[in-house]
Amino acid sequence: MSTHFKKIIPILRIFDISKAREFYLDWLGFTVDWEHRFEADLPLYMQISRGNLTLHLTEHHGDCSPGGKVFVEVEGIEEFHKELSDKNYNYNRPGLGPAPWNAICLEVTDPFGNRICFSQPNA
Repeated sequence: MSTHFKKIIPILRIFDISKAREFYLDWLGFTVDWEHRFEADLPLYMQISRGNLTLHLTEHHGDCSPGGKVFVEVEGIEEFHKELSDKNYNYNRPGLGPAPWNAICLEVTDPFGNRICFSQPNA
């Protein structure tokens, strides 16, 4: 049997749960799939998703470093941009712009320095 990669799930470092929820759930529209803590007062590890996009967010210092970047290919980027713009999020107002790889992009930066580049190839 040959190797078959089934899914990629980026892990992003977070430091403040309320800011993470405001950014990822309230603004970007993700939902929480599950949350895990080894004990009640230990760091949070959670899975969030929106459609086919799944992310893991972690407070654990050993899981990853802040400041990562995730590239997400999308369809309907103009509608997504309008959805985000209509929410008037105080800390991020991304624009749409052309990319050198023949696409239109929308990039957001979370409160912890992680970036997500949403990219829609041009027709």
